[in-house]
Amino acid sequence: MPAIYPVILCGGAGTRLWPSSRQDRPKQFLKLIGDRSSFQDTILRVRDLAGADEIVVVTGLSMVDLVERQAREIDAKLTVIIEPEARDSAPAIAAAAAYVRAADPEGVLLMLAADHHIAEPEMFREAALLAIGAARVGRILAFGVQPTSPATGFGYIKPGALLPSGVMAVDAFVEKPDLPTARRYVEEGYFWNSGNFAFTAQILLDELAAFEPEIGDGAIESVARGVWDGTRLLLDSEAFGKTTKKSLDYAVMERTSRAAVAPAAFTWSDLGAWDAIWEASMRDAEGNAASGDVHLIKTRNVLARSSGPFVGAIGVEDLLIVAEPDAVLVCRRDDAQAVKTLVDVLKAGGRDIAHRHAIAFSGGVERQPVISTSQAVVQLWRMEAGAVAELPACSLQVLEGELTAAAQGYAAGAREDLRSPALVKANLATSLLVTTWL
Repeated sequence: MPAIYPVILCGGAGTRLWPSSRQDRPKQFLKLIGDRSSFQDTILRVRDLAGADEIVVVTGLSMVDLVERQAREIDAKLTVIIEPEARDSAPAIAAAAAYVRAADPEGVLLMLAADHHIAEPEMFREAALLAIGAARVGRILAFGVQPTSPATGFGYIKPGALLPSGVMAVDAFVEKPDLPTARRYVEEGYFWNSGNFAFTAQILLDELAAFEPEIGDGAIESVARGVWDGTRLLLDSEAFGKTTKKSLDYAVMERTSRAAVAPAAFTWSDLGAWDAIWEASMRDAEGNAASGDVHLIKTRNVLARSSGPFVGAIGVEDLLIVAEPDAVLVCRRDDAQAVKTLVDVLKAGGRDIAHRHAIAFSGGVERQPVISTSQAVVQLWRMEAGAVAELPACSLQVLEGELTAAAQGYAAGAREDLRSPALVKANLATSLLVTTWL
């Protein structure tokens, strides 16, 4: 029987979850609910799925380090397909299908978003196996979630007749509705469109050839001409650039006669905004969800999170309070969608804080600003054991741990003026002050 290939789409910035989610560290890598990220939970949901072969992740070059680091934390092996640029979901999915087809033309792709929360993994696996069975007989499956409210932030699926494979035909895909329309959809038995799919590689590429040949052809060529190192496939940028920027819904799902919907009974959220995080979190008797250095007094129905400063709240209700080392957000829970408006204002003003955290992390090195003057910039670097980084010409102070640079070592307490950039390795977990003189 053809193998199952779980494919996880790992892109996007999640601006409604600012200030925690930004382009340099988007929401799928944040531990927003429990002690694992949604990306890690997605891997764990499919790792032991019966019949599953390799797990494939499609992501951008800037996220590869985060993808591989978080996979190592849960001891998961991945194949990583790297997009040269973001071109929406259809080209990314087409590239994954082209990759799978080269190994197994009848292989079934279980296409999943990295940033969704599913509370019952066993129920997810049951729905996935139902969808996979229908995909093997030529259907393109969308996972349809039973609505719990007349949400206006999701697309909907109007189900049709029950099919022999146990799934339902699709009568229509509909866009995000206004509230009265959403209420009608819920009353009439529509599903939320979760944005997760199942199909064979060959069928998906055949449909793209019929409806969007530029996407299919460009994706196939980008895989064929890509650079493969055994765990990473860097798609060819020229070929991938020929694809049309378009979502899979617009490119295929709304046009194909093969569409079907697999009803899903599990609790699902796309974690699209802070109110969704509050909904999905464990809450105390007063309805509060708190994490980090937080203390709440006479407070009800509040989400309060801190990854830096202490947060105290007294006598408030229905608020979202999110504190990062460089930014604090406070708003009413029913205004959670407006966070994107705030981020747009920051972007329009050229504020770097809209895109990047002040504390940067890459390659096992965390870089935290300490002070900046007209004469010097001081940063605190924390390096994981084994991490390698290039130091600029700077004044170096090793606070703890041990560094090696070329033939020279620096133990805790060492001070050195580096006259030129130097490649260093942390033999132990190491903290150092790096002063760059202007």
